[in-house]
Amino acid sequence: MTVTVEGPAPQQPQLLRSADTPLGRARVARGWSQDKAVRALILLAESWGWQIASESSLKVQFSRWEHDATRPGETYRVLLCAIYRTTPDALGFNRPRTDKPATTSKSLRERVGELEALVERLSGYLGAVEGVQA
Repeated sequence: MTVTVEGPAPQQPQLLRSADTPLGRARVARGWSQDKAVRALILLAESWGWQIASESSLKVQFSRWEHDATRPGETYRVLLCAIYRTTPDALGFNRPRTDKPATTSKSLRERVGELEALVERLSGYLGAVEGVQA
């Protein structure tokens, strides 16, 4: 059997990508883009009479949640479990955070000192270059 298509070949849909986190993998497993997941979240919240963030805010939040930059609040956890038809554990909500340790004031002081020393060295180099050009 031969299949023929008139006109130009259709474009292949974009490959679904996500962060390698339980939440990101759950979305891709459903075959959803982030936009589709956001719309599903909004539709479910509306059907339940729940008030949630705007679509544009949710798009930003979705990315942050999937990259584990922040964790969704309880309302969003319930909604996400419902749209993906899974449990909080499966979406990684109950696992410990893997955040980097908080920056201490000592390490900030050390970093500022390093930057100040770098500025002084660069200023010295610049002065030497200007002296050569004069």
